[in-house]
Amino acid sequence: MIKKFRARAKTTPAGELAWRIGVAVLGGTITVLGAIFLITPGPGWLIIFAGLGILASEFAWADRALIKTKMLAIKAAQKALPPGKRRLYIGIAIVIVVAIVLALFAIRRNFA
Repeated sequence: MIKKFRARAKTTPAGELAWRIGVAVLGGTITVLGAIFLITPGPGWLIIFAGLGILASEFAWADRALIKTKMLAIKAAQKALPPGKRRLYIGIAIVIVVAIVLALFAIRRNFA
């Protein structure tokens, strides 16, 4: 549906400009909201990635910024987790996820 609307909007120069302005406003708003969530409780990086992804659908500079932002987030995550304990934390996370899934299946089975 969006692809059809996008194709129809881009048939005229005015429609293409309107489409790009709409993408810029929406993507910019979401990106700024993500930046606000970096200093307040909320999923800041996730929202920034979403905003940059929207912007990258129309703007090459946003695609480059998205790649740089992803690399920055990866580096920060690697620094936050000590190298020797990564396997331990991943193992603990897997055990917790499996326990939650099993508990949910048990609860569902009791109510069925």
